[in-house]
Amino acid sequence: MLRVGLTGGIGSGKSTVARLFAANGAVVIDADKLAREVLEPGTEGLAEVVRAFGEDVLHEDGTVNRAALAAKAFATEEARQTLNGITHPRIGALTGQRMAEAAEDAIVVHDIPLLVERDIAAAYHLVVVVYADPATRLERLVTSRGMDRQDAENRIAAQATDEQRRAVADVWLDNSGEVPDVTALWDRLVVFEENVRTRTYASGPPVIVPYDESWPAQAWRIARRISAAAGGRHVEHIGSTAVPGLAAKDVLDFQLAVEDMETADSLREVLAQAGFPYVGPYLDTPRGEGDWSKRLHAGADPGRGVNLHLRVGGAPNWRWAVDFRDWLRHDAEAREEYAALKLELSRRFAADTGSAAYGEAKEPWMAAAVERVEAYRGGQES
Repeated sequence: MLRVGLTGGIGSGKSTVARLFAANGAVVIDADKLAREVLEPGTEGLAEVVRAFGEDVLHEDGTVNRAALAAKAFATEEARQTLNGITHPRIGALTGQRMAEAAEDAIVVHDIPLLVERDIAAAYHLVVVVYADPATRLERLVTSRGMDRQDAENRIAAQATDEQRRAVADVWLDNSGEVPDVTALWDRLVVFEENVRTRTYASGPPVIVPYDESWPAQAWRIARRISAAAGGRHVEHIGSTAVPGLAAKDVLDFQLAVEDMETADSLREVLAQAGFPYVGPYLDTPRGEGDWSKRLHAGADPGRGVNLHLRVGGAPNWRWAVDFRDWLRHDAEAREEYAALKLELSRRFAADTGSAAYGEAKEPWMAAAVERVEAYRGGQES
């Protein structure tokens, strides 16, 4: 099963995008519909809302008057938190139930307005944010939904900012004008789901591309996903994509700190379920004494290459990865040398779908860099 978090501000057109996914075969779990279910007549949720906000949030037939409830609940932060405290645990329980009912090969799209506010982006394999500019959203709410303008403004103000949503967005869909085309995204999700289910990692040729300013933000999102799957363990963004300005393969490298290799092996399945299937046991090329063993995982998302190295925290290979990264960040001359080497090798091995030959050809320069990295480390420690 692939879990996709779909979110966006009120009036962004998120539900329209959800319907497009459903038309392609996704199982859509609509948080707003679940919110209505937990406040149906006769439920404990509705009884608790009445106790908190008064009988005047009900229609004469005993159903919830959503406009009246929204006017009270979004009037102050305290009132909003009160409503969330009543509804969110019940919605969460229903969400878990519906996800458990989905087929093993399902692409489950969780349509959830408050994904950012609840800080749950790391629970999904991919997060899709639907955007519309604030003026468009306000106009839609007033004209299409018939909301009072002040109520609509209060609802928008109570939600996350566009900057907060962009931070968690693996995919950003602009719905300010024409409805976005999700065909290519759906194709990506189909392959992603199959890879997660079959424990297959995505791969590609070692093509060097210019430094991408979005790599740090992408790495932040993926590191949180890895850490969440691994029980909160420490994750470092390493490798060339962690060095500002350095051309690199468009593959994000991370290392996950474990206590020992037995712990690394115990995390194999949870990481695979999170979208990072196991590749195998490896021994890093020793750059000194000590144990240089690791376990390697890789990303299942065909749209985002990832290598995940499980190393003992503080071990020689853990320290080397951090020191090598920091040395390149510090030494402009070394950075230029390394970039030129990688570009030349990427051209030489452009037809190679793996990375073994590329890595072997890079090794003489890496071996010669050991003394320079040690000198950098010594300068930092003195």
